[in-house]
Order: sequence, then structure tokens, then C-alpha cells
Amino acid sequence: MARLVALGNAKVLKPGKLRWLRAIGWLIAMGVAVTLVFTIVTALGFGIAAGLLGQPFDPAALREPGGMAAAFGYSLGVVGALLIYALMVHLGEQRKPSELSPRWLVPDLLGGLAIGAGMMAIAVTIMSVAGWATVTPQPVRGIWGAVGLSVESGGLEELLFRLVLFRLLWRAAGVWPALALSALVFGLVHLTNENSSLFAALCIAVEAGVMLATFYILTGRAWMSIGVHAGWNFTQGWIFGAAVSGTGGFAGGPLSTQPVPGVPEWLSGGAFGPEASLAGLIVGCGFGAWLLWLAMKRGVLGGGGSDLG
Repeated sequence: MARLVALGNAKVLKPGKLRWLRAIGWLIAMGVAVTLVFTIVTALGFGIAAGLLGQPFDPAALREPGGMAAAFGYSLGVVGALLIYALMVHLGEQRKPSELSPRWLVPDLLGGLAIGAGMMAIAVTIMSVAGWATVTPQPVRGIWGAVGLSVESGGLEELLFRLVLFRLLWRAAGVWPALALSALVFGLVHLTNENSSLFAALCIAVEAGVMLATFYILTGRAWMSIGVHAGWNFTQGWIFGAAVSGTGGFAGGPLSTQPVPGVPEWLSGGAFGPEASLAGLIVGCGFGAWLLWLAMKRGVLGGGGSDLG
């Protein structure tokens, strides 16, 4: 089976001298453009929401958990980021962005949401049964803030780390260096989060960085990776009420998950959340390893280095 991921093979990424360097330069340009457009369009979305709600424009207040403005602003920002990415692929790589094929948006996204939710449910169940965390009911306070943050994390992060960073590193150096480096960077950026640690960053790198990239490898599209990421975060933060990568902005759902006092953080996840727990590591790594095995079995990992088509 041929490689499904379209790495780009024309204009900026055409074969020839120093294509690896051109790929790195294009990576930086796309990353800057996507981030800038997301920031501007999200702010515009908050402004529109403020007008519709009859409120003064205050981005900090509008993005508070529970507000529809958060979901609207972040969703608009992700749409803007996807559009600028598609435009740059069209102009700079002279191809249609098959990785954003609208035909597969709904089935891939729904499938990914279900997979992400299921994986997190398994991890939290393991933690609860093992006595590493408690899961208790609580009153539902709101959902829109969690929806907005799930859209932001799933959409923007998958666009930046899989479609830009991983894909163009694959173009520059081959699939295995790209997979390792993109996962490492994904983990390291989470070191800046509240309540983070080296162990938490390692967990994010190996359980999420690799696993999410394999969905992209197997489908050649971003939608399932986006769905898995968003479903994982929403289920972890809103449904189970746990911290998500050290933050509590997703809270507001029917349950509250807390580490059991005295249990080591590498078992309970501590204040960083289930992602930094042994259960999360087992589920994420196990699923990621199985997906990589499938990718190798299907032969979709080959090609893509700086001297390859």
C-alpha cells in the first residue's frame, strides 16, 4: 500500500538541491502564519461574541469556562487557521490539501471523538479501580468552555504539530526522525503548563505525540487526529472533571476525578491530570504501538526523505 500522507512535491518542496532546508523554512513560515491567523481570528470571534451578547470586549472574561463566546471564538480561530494552511499548501506546494478533505470530515471526526473518549474512559477506570484516583459526582455547571478548549487544543495543536511539524520534518528527513522529533517537541511544549514535570512531558510525548501522528499516517488526513485529541481532552476535563495537561479550564461536567492523597504522582497523574499517570501512559502507548504496527504492516511509512519523491 502506498504512503497516504501527502508530503508535498512541488514549488517550495520540489525535488532538488537543499530540499530538506526548504522544507524546514516552509515549516517555520507555515507555523508562524497559522499561529498568527488563529490569534487574530480568535480575537475577532471574541469581539463578535461580545457584540452579540451586549458585553464590553474583554477577551479574558469571554473565554471563561461556561461561556458560549469561548466556543465561538476558538472555533472561528481554528477555521481561520485551517483556511490559511490550505491556502499556503495550494500556493506554496501547488496541490490540493488532501489532508483536509471535506468528504471525510464528519466520519473521521466522529470516529476520532469516540476513540479519544473511549481511551480516556479506560485510563480513568484503571485509576479508579486501582485506587489511584477517586471519581465522584458533582453538579453540572456548564459545557461551552470545555467545548471551546477542546476545539482549540484538538484543531490548532493537530494542525501545528501533525500537518506542519511532523509532515514537513518527514519531507526533510524521513518518517522516523520526524515522528521522534515531533513527539519530543509536543512533550516539551507542555513543560510550560501549570503543574507540569519532566515525567508529564515524557508521557505527553510518547502517549499522545506518537499515537496522534499514527492516525494521520494511517488515514492521510487530519480529521481523525483532531477528533481523538478533542475527545480525549473533553472526556478527561469535562466528563471526568480531571485536570487537562495541568489546567482546570475544562471543568464543569458531571464528575470530579481527584488523585488519592499519598499515591505517587506517576500513578495518579497528580495535579497534571490522568495524562501523566501510569494508566494514561499504558493506554496511550499501547494504542499508539498497535497503530504503528498497523502502519508498518500496511506499508504506509515508507518514503519522504529529502532525496525521495
